[in-house]
Amino acid sequence: MGGLFSGTKRTEILQSLMDHPVDILIIGGGITGAGIALDAVSRGFSVGLVEMQDFAAGTSSRSTKLIHGGLRYLQQYEIALVKEIGREREIVYELGPHVTSPETMLLPIYQDGSMGRLAVSLGLKLYDYLAGVRKAERHKMLSAAETLQLLPMLSKDKLLGAGRYVEYRTDDARLTIEVLKEAVYRGAKAVNYAKVTAFIYDDHNSIQAVQVQDVLSKQVYLLEAGTYINATGPWLDTVRSLDQPVQGKCLQLSKGIHIVLDRSALPLAHAVYFDAPDQRMIFAIPRDQKIYLGTTDTAASGIDIDPRVTEAEQTYLLAAVMRIFPKIKLCKSDIESCYAGFRPLIGEVGKGTAGLSRHDEIWLAPSGLMSIAGGKLTGYRKMAERIVDQLVHASKRTDLAHSRCQTKRLPISGGLFGGSKQFETYVSAQIKNGIALGLTGSEAEMLARLFGSNVEKVYRYKGAAEHLEQSKMSIAENMMLLYCLEEEMVISPVDFLRRRTGRLLFDAPWVLRVKEDIFKTMSAHYAWSTELENWFRLQLYKEIEIVTEALSAD
Repeated sequence: MGGLFSGTKRTEILQSLMDHPVDILIIGGGITGAGIALDAVSRGFSVGLVEMQDFAAGTSSRSTKLIHGGLRYLQQYEIALVKEIGREREIVYELGPHVTSPETMLLPIYQDGSMGRLAVSLGLKLYDYLAGVRKAERHKMLSAAETLQLLPMLSKDKLLGAGRYVEYRTDDARLTIEVLKEAVYRGAKAVNYAKVTAFIYDDHNSIQAVQVQDVLSKQVYLLEAGTYINATGPWLDTVRSLDQPVQGKCLQLSKGIHIVLDRSALPLAHAVYFDAPDQRMIFAIPRDQKIYLGTTDTAASGIDIDPRVTEAEQTYLLAAVMRIFPKIKLCKSDIESCYAGFRPLIGEVGKGTAGLSRHDEIWLAPSGLMSIAGGKLTGYRKMAERIVDQLVHASKRTDLAHSRCQTKRLPISGGLFGGSKQFETYVSAQIKNGIALGLTGSEAEMLARLFGSNVEKVYRYKGAAEHLEQSKMSIAENMMLLYCLEEEMVISPVDFLRRRTGRLLFDAPWVLRVKEDIFKTMSAHYAWSTELENWFRLQLYKEIEIVTEALSAD
């Protein structure tokens, strides 16, 4: 039943990329690389993409999980940036409402805060204008009494009120996967766990091929393309250094961390955006029965493939929350999970990470290597449009001479139900279909909201799911696992638990309960060697240990 994006096809895809050079080879499978792949293939380019880890394993699964317009960048006078990414919010939402949804934000205003009531009012009004916010979602200024009705635990001391506005919450990793799946369905070839280890040059010192090693099999491939794009986020300079010593502009990495609490510990009904004593801005965002908090913004001296959250960083966020919600008493044991990541910012002399712009730039090396640096999750589509526009203008192909970006109105994978206004109707219909298959209503709803219009494919795995010899996973959970193996290139349990479902971050007890069932299914599916199974097992245990110290991986 394997689809175009089945994990069993990795070797076949790599061999095809070696046998058939593509127009564009993208290095990096985060949201930037995925966006470029979709834009390019939809305009007629042949596209390949390789990722050294799993797709979205870097920054694209470690963000604040918001499609937002960067309200705080108005304080830095980044007017053009706020206008562009502010207008992108609704576009990203409409292209995939199953992974992005509106989220009401409350911005409390205090007498001794970093922004007064007038400043917040003017800022939100400008934000509405620049971002082209739809009428129903425009901001409203609340009195102190109105604010406390919505946030009764909020500190009353010197409270002046709040600004209420709308951003969009997303599942960053699933957004990346759905964008990439759409690119694959349209003809792109993408492979995870495939690491670029060297560049091969012609007599003119231009890149002729890249050497790629399959991380799992250790097989080496030489892949040729017309253009090579480095879209590796925090690893951008690492890849650039494979080509030539990094000179001129380079990245300045910023580390951000988030912690996850149960709603019983912090019972918020609305997302809150507030300033800490050191003037850093922090989000507290509800997600199902959990609340996640973040982010910090500190300069990183180096990059780690598995960044950790320090005790000091945990303490900082807990203290910031208790300051604004004084009735709430939190301690380290209330943290159910946590995660850290790096923002790939463009360095500027004399500026700390908080003051650096979030704009993106395209750098072209003498060898022909194109690198796209900086940017934000929200602006991934425009970043892709800019770099593919350059390739169109440089191309000698007459069929591409007048090619324009198609992605503004191109639904991503799972988004084929007619836009946001039709989503709830579609979910209701699929709940009925799921119940008819023997699922419970809540199981069918979970699958429909997670996979959107692809839920119809998920349902086809029910027969196979019923035959799995498992005791702790439901039929619906087995259907979800089988679909991800065959349609989303899940290679390891961590891929499934961390990036395809988010369960490792937001339901760690379930992960510990069913992990052996998942190992059993995946080992049989891929016929793992003992060595490979042990590697994946160590990978999962390490991830559990990083994500949560409160639960044992045994």
